[in-house]
Amino acid sequence: MKRWWREVPVLLILLLTLVIVVFPYFWTLLASFKNEAEINRPLQIRFTPTLKNWQSMLFDSNIPRQIRNSILAGGITVTISLLLGAPAAYAFSRFRSGGNTLRFVILLAQMLPPAILIVPFFLILYQLRMLDSLWGVITTHLTFIMPLMTWFLIGFFEDLPRDLEEQAMVDGCTRWQAFYKVVLPVIRPALGAAALFGFILSWNDLFYALLLTSKNSSTLPVGIASFWTFRGIEMGRMSAAIVLAIVPVTVLSFFIQSYLVRGLGGGALKG
Repeated sequence: MKRWWREVPVLLILLLTLVIVVFPYFWTLLASFKNEAEINRPLQIRFTPTLKNWQSMLFDSNIPRQIRNSILAGGITVTISLLLGAPAAYAFSRFRSGGNTLRFVILLAQMLPPAILIVPFFLILYQLRMLDSLWGVITTHLTFIMPLMTWFLIGFFEDLPRDLEEQAMVDGCTRWQAFYKVVLPVIRPALGAAALFGFILSWNDLFYALLLTSKNSSTLPVGIASFWTFRGIEMGRMSAAIVLAIVPVTVLSFFIQSYLVRGLGGGALKG
């Protein structure tokens, strides 16, 4: 007979972890429907829900425009990163000439603190007349998202047997046709996982968007931070904006969860 009581400590630890992880989201959701007086009493469970925070956030702030900017910046950044990063990752995995050095450079670039790069980015975007524009945000996002997605995809290409494209080339395909028609469909789950990670990084970026944009081209994280004013924190509207920021990523993750699981699992397999 199985001693179920031996599993009680494990279950308690899992339950405690779940509470710790979920509670901030639950509290934020509740705060978005409270008035400021009720928010200042966080232990109060019973309250009268109100949509005032949501109405003010949606109609009396720049949040709708910033949501659009974030979606455009994330979508365009991920698309360009996949179009350029996937072939680059394939080349790194198949052609070894100088590849290891370049891979090290890519990894080294990810270790640089963003604060070191902000002045060069500012000067470059100013010279290109892209300062305070959505394309300026996209350009800065590409500098750290595309290398990361490339590095992420290299492992998946290396796990694929070379026989796949070699057989395709024997059948008359060029290297590019073998990559496009044979290899890419096989690693589609990995592309989905990489796209999701890239979109989340772009969606959550505050540092570059805060310093390189103004009202018209700012993104959602900047809008959320704007509720922290010299008068204090507008916790109600900020909570509503945070909930709104979580929704697109959650929905996107739900729709591509099968690709995400297979992509993350496939990267750990050799074959």
